[in-house]
Amino acid sequence: MKIGVVVFPGSNCDQDAVDAFELLDKEVVKLWHKDHDLQGCDLIILPGGFSYGDYLRTGAVARFSPIMNEVIAHANRGGYLMGICNGFQILAEAQLVPGVLLRNTSQQYICKNVHLKPESKSALLTAGLDSSKAYKIPIAHGDGRYFADADTLARVQDNDQVLFRYCDAQGNVTDEANCNGSLLNIAGVCNAQRNVFGMMPHPERAADPALGNTDGRLILEQLVSAVLA
Repeated sequence: MKIGVVVFPGSNCDQDAVDAFELLDKEVVKLWHKDHDLQGCDLIILPGGFSYGDYLRTGAVARFSPIMNEVIAHANRGGYLMGICNGFQILAEAQLVPGVLLRNTSQQYICKNVHLKPESKSALLTAGLDSSKAYKIPIAHGDGRYFADADTLARVQDNDQVLFRYCDAQGNVTDEANCNGSLLNIAGVCNAQRNVFGMMPHPERAADPALGNTDGRLILEQLVSAVLA
């Protein structure tokens, strides 16, 4: 199995992603945004950061990077693709996942640990996770508020495409646990084909025991298992 982490100008979590997957003993390569070759990677990661300085809209410029032609083709062939934070924003701009990411309701950048409750039972990323567990995962974003129109929101829920919801430490999905004002506490969604995953929190920042939290490793291990299945 080979994993490719795309690097855009302004990416700042690319090395975090590389390190996290290398902790799982996987081969990882960095893919430059101007490249046209995915180097035979089975799984592509769009990492967090501030691609192209977040000019225009978060992810809006990166969506048109040369490598995105190959990334989109990879996803359309059924290949696995995951976007984390800014990567999720890029997926939304490319319409690879439903919805958009808007400015946090607080109008402030938020950087802290939050809790997530896995939801989808049909998406490979979450199907093997414990739905009764609240996973402690860091967030770091100013534009993480998930939004979709009523029809899209209904479709995402009816199709079991909600990957995670923000919850409290006991796993309760509450308004108080909704850190950024996302509709229905949604923290991540997948596409209808269930091979493209987007989430705002950073599992790669909670994968190393040296950091005192390995809940993110459980999510990444599930992702790797899904790709290998």
